[in-house]
Amino acid sequence: MLKLPIGISNFKEIRNENFYYVDKTNLIEDLLNSHYKVTLFTRPRIFGKTLTMNMLENFFNITKSSKELFDGLKISKNKELCSNHMNQYPTIFITLREIEGRDFKEAFDIFKEKIINLYNSFSFLEYSDKLKTSDKELFNRLQNGTATDMEFIRSLSTLTRLLYSHYNKLVIILIDEYDVPLAKATNNDYYNEMLSVMRGFMQVLENSNHLNIAVLTGCLCISKESIFTGTNNFYVSSITSKKYSEYFGFTHNEVQQMLEDAGALAQLSEIKEWYGGYNFGCTEIYCPWDVINYLSDYLYGKKNLPKCYWNNSSSNRIVRTFINKYGDRLQKDFTTLLKGKSIQKKVKEDLTYDLLYSSVDNFWSILLLTGYLTSDNKTLDKTDLRIPNKEVQYIYEDTLKEFFNIKVNDLYIELTTALWSGNAEVLSNIISKILLTTISFQEHGKDFYHAFLLGILTGLGYDTNSNKENGEGRSDIVVQDYSGLKVAIFKVKHSAKITEMEKDCNKALAQIRDGQYAVEYEDEFDEIICYGISFFKKKCLVKTQ
Repeated sequence: MLKLPIGISNFKEIRNENFYYVDKTNLIEDLLNSHYKVTLFTRPRIFGKTLTMNMLENFFNITKSSKELFDGLKISKNKELCSNHMNQYPTIFITLREIEGRDFKEAFDIFKEKIINLYNSFSFLEYSDKLKTSDKELFNRLQNGTATDMEFIRSLSTLTRLLYSHYNKLVIILIDEYDVPLAKATNNDYYNEMLSVMRGFMQVLENSNHLNIAVLTGCLCISKESIFTGTNNFYVSSITSKKYSEYFGFTHNEVQQMLEDAGALAQLSEIKEWYGGYNFGCTEIYCPWDVINYLSDYLYGKKNLPKCYWNNSSSNRIVRTFINKYGDRLQKDFTTLLKGKSIQKKVKEDLTYDLLYSSVDNFWSILLLTGYLTSDNKTLDKTDLRIPNKEVQYIYEDTLKEFFNIKVNDLYIELTTALWSGNAEVLSNIISKILLTTISFQEHGKDFYHAFLLGILTGLGYDTNSNKENGEGRSDIVVQDYSGLKVAIFKVKHSAKITEMEKDCNKALAQIRDGQYAVEYEDEFDEIICYGISFFKKKCLVKTQ
């Protein structure tokens, strides 16, 4: 049975403890052969960014001896490259994932703590005979937390310069989850303060004489003008880029090989349907987090597979925020997407977090860049977008269901009043409004409308029966209010044409009358209200007698 690295992003641990590793080490050669000083990889969360960065750090870091970790991997076949570059560079590796807070002070305190820990990992510098006394004093202030705020903000530039002075070698910088501090700042209203910090922190990327290469990862590409001002020789590899497309996430061949190694190749089609479907720069990609979790559950005999793993790894806040803000305007497009079809939208790959939610147009770009949609074809100004797989469709259905249930709840008081006052016109308007705000991705028949109406009426909290035999026939829905001694009887019709809706309502009322549906309630209830109701697509007509 394979030893699968669930939630493990430490390359050394995976290799030393014999966990299954999908080999991405050829990225090293591609980066070294690139002409770019700074490379930013933007990929959705849980697509292996941190593990890949940890692998790079183990390969380049001059303080480590990593030959055994890379033995047998693809990069080891290039012996000249390994001899020239493995463990040859002073290397700074920092993740910004934990930098967040309820306010700026709290977030900046966490940032400072992160810098203190980073400097402690290079404590040998305070004894270096290559550093000036003033540099050692600055290093000590940053190491023990007594530095000024500006010194903390400039700490990455400082550490890069000190490492270069110590080793007389150009430095490699690896920054994981570079955009998290700004994402968290946006959510808690201190974006401008954090933006200023990040600009200063990233300033080392601007034509530094001490920098070899820098690699950054994140979910979104923050506009260069907002954070990377002055950074030249800069390459962004997003999910639409062909270059580096195979290095984050699993390719089809990698998944197939993993399943063969596990003796579970029969599960390939199910895994593809649920967790594949991504198109990264024309490369078919699977979500690695999902594949590993599914395979682990399958090998250990857990039931209820497949299931949604991605939904539990985060709050899916971006999707929920946009749906809550723009739900009505998104309905038509989501109906198309949930039917398995594509929509065409303009996609912008560089965004600013402070303006993220300012336009519904940004929504589609964000969904693509964060893995909630994928792209197939791109014209001059528009991109074909679709839902990649069943897991993401499940997330949408769950989120949308919650949103539209809330909207329906807001109408329940008005609906209750209309129901017991016999106001057919208001009932028609409310039910039609709920229909219009309900995402659906199937053809509608009478059974659908029956279930739809039953769900609404059951939600009112009254005793509700469906398909109950009454008199000489069967009513569709009966709602009973014992406190008010009232009962409402519904007969549902599905009209073939909009012009036939009124006629069908009258037919329904005639069936209630001729079938004597109300007879059994005459002794128990003081008031009986009979409704004939007809549906045509997203329209509803209610009549009463």
